[in-house]
Amino acid sequence: MYLCLCGSSVWGWVLNSLEKFIPEHEPRENFMAIKRLSLKDFRCYESIQLETSASPVILTGPNGAGKTNLLEALSFLAPGRGMRHVRLFEPSRRLRSDELGLPARSWAVAAVIENSMGSFNIGTGLVSKEDGEGRRAVRINGVEGHSQASLSERVAILWITPDMQRLFNDGAGGRRRFLDRMIIANDPKHSVRLNAYDKVLRGRARVLSDARRDNFKPDYEWLNALEVKMVESGMAIVAARMELAQRLNQACALGIGLFPAARLELAGTVDYWLRDMPAIDAEEKFLASLQRSRDEDSISRGAAIGPHKSDLEVEFLARKTPARDCSTGEQKALLLSITIAYARLQTLEKGFPPILLLDEVIAHLDHEHREGLFEELLSLGAQAWMTGTECNLFSSLRHSAQHFTVAGAALEPVH
Repeated sequence: MYLCLCGSSVWGWVLNSLEKFIPEHEPRENFMAIKRLSLKDFRCYESIQLETSASPVILTGPNGAGKTNLLEALSFLAPGRGMRHVRLFEPSRRLRSDELGLPARSWAVAAVIENSMGSFNIGTGLVSKEDGEGRRAVRINGVEGHSQASLSERVAILWITPDMQRLFNDGAGGRRRFLDRMIIANDPKHSVRLNAYDKVLRGRARVLSDARRDNFKPDYEWLNALEVKMVESGMAIVAARMELAQRLNQACALGIGLFPAARLELAGTVDYWLRDMPAIDAEEKFLASLQRSRDEDSISRGAAIGPHKSDLEVEFLARKTPARDCSTGEQKALLLSITIAYARLQTLEKGFPPILLLDEVIAHLDHEHREGLFEELLSLGAQAWMTGTECNLFSSLRHSAQHFTVAGAALEPVH
């Protein structure tokens, strides 16, 4: 099956559904909200259209009902591989016939989004082909051909998932992605820098490993050019990460209600160089190090140093305790503290908070911190999409949020 950008396709079905919707503007300052969400062939949903207001959205229902799938769909309105960090074909709704080796069916996610400056519609999805290959398409206000980075020029989305409760104990990759997502929500060019760095990193590794395998000297002119590009994009990535960490530290230090203040610091060879010396000196050291490690890197098919090796160290500020040594409850509170601090920064700098996707976060908080989180979200004016299995956990938001029950890939409003 080919997915064409026309009215008869999956993509066209979703976009046509948006064109029929004219949101009613809410006289409110400092907000960003999804006013209508449309899905087609995404996970367990054959098709769905959901209209919402700018207030928080509560989704409750049994495990496996499709709550997280809705949040994952929303996460694809930001650049990247979504909150589950999956390959492009994986969200496709599958039938039994699809399990026979046929290509994944196309899927589409689209939304009407409104903020204090106006409204617009965006959509993204898998354009699949009969040979099994596919690509991700992005369309904004009816115009095709946009890059993923253009999504973050329009909407800021941040999420917390149950898997992230291990963020401070697992490998550094998850912490880097967490920080990078926050940067991208405010600076779309950061995703371009990350993609450029990854591309040149893989290109350099291929040149070195091919030369070792075939026992010939690499093209040193080409290798030098790759390493210069690697330094340029790599240093920009490190600088952006350090800048956001510093701003988050300032926001956290002001206090996040009941949640513990966190202190963030980048840890890595290049990070330390940029912190301790002029940028031009750090760039020269990075380039010289890449040149010295060519033989080692030809074996590892990577690079010994660079922003892909950086870590994000987080500390419970009041106790001067590394987050990895804190209790599970304290780690969850620190993660929420950082997220709220970022939402505050986003509101100050862009005029509205990000859309927050909080998957099964409430169940892990005691009553005091749960109510404290609700108070922070309402104070920010953030449209937070929250999931849970128990309705009573959200009882204090009865008159301040929209509540839907989810069962069998269907939603029903709770009045």
